[in-house]
Amino acid sequence: MGYERFAPVAREIEIGGERVTMWHPPDVDSLIDVEAFEADERIPYWANVWESALVLAEELVAMDPAGRSLLELGCGLALPAIIGQRRGFAATASDYEEAALEGVRFNAAINGAAGLRTLLLDWRRLPADLPTFDVVVAADVLYERHHAEALAGVVARTLAADGVALVTDPGRARAVNFEPAVRAAGLGVVKQRPRRPRGLTAGPKIDIYRVTHPA
Repeated sequence: MGYERFAPVAREIEIGGERVTMWHPPDVDSLIDVEAFEADERIPYWANVWESALVLAEELVAMDPAGRSLLELGCGLALPAIIGQRRGFAATASDYEEAALEGVRFNAAINGAAGLRTLLLDWRRLPADLPTFDVVVAADVLYERHHAEALAGVVARTLAADGVALVTDPGRARAVNFEPAVRAAGLGVVKQRPRRPRGLTAGPKIDIYRVTHPA
């Protein structure tokens, strides 16, 4: 049955003058699996397009994609990776949930990003052959205390020597641990001025972390 089993509904989104139609499950709460949460803290955050993903996609639109590879971590439905692929990045969308990647492939095909690659990725068990990427991005993935250190470690492992990583977050309490975790991993980080997605006057302002290797 594939992704259609979620009876997805359409959401029209405009990013940098580009229109995309993101299909997502209509009721995130109905996807919660108590056993999966108790075993591995799995909550279906993937089933929505969050404000942090909108801001991250807007940041990608402003970047030069020519000849550059892109990895999205904890992608959910992967709006940033889809936009990146459409703009000319060689993009890979990765997530811990196979259902999320089903949604990515469904939405990529509809939105002219069929070349987008998907990767099932557990940050705790990175494959030895995982390459590095010119651009590494993640939107709203700092939910639990251990996520900051885990994300910093994955960025350090996957970011090319002259690459840049962008992480967006809506000011979650656990995000305060991200900057020190990045520095502990041997990377540099600059927190940019928070902002909302363009055109929105309400809702959370999104923090943008720019991460690079030291010069």
